Amino acid sequence: MNADSLSRAEDPGAPGDRLVRIGAILFAVGAVATIATVLPLFLGLHRLPTPAYFVCMVMPLGFAVALAGLFASARSQKRQIAAK
Repeated sequence: MNADSLSRAEDPGAPGDRLVRIGAILFAVGAVATIATVLPLFLGLHRLPTPAYFVCMVMPLGFAVALAGLFASARSQKRQIAAK
């Protein structure tokens, strides 16, 4: 382990980390919803109701939230390096 990984381990509340976690959870929920809505189409079962398809839109939303968290974390690290 290097010094940078030790400092990140000691500071779990770094800017953007919470957004990345929330984005990952939203992405996973959207992925499960996508599988659940597409699977009946392949198996010849009845379609799920329309609101189930709207839950699938959580997947790109989660990706966008996680990406925003990564950008926030990168900006924070850039500011820390510039301040040194």
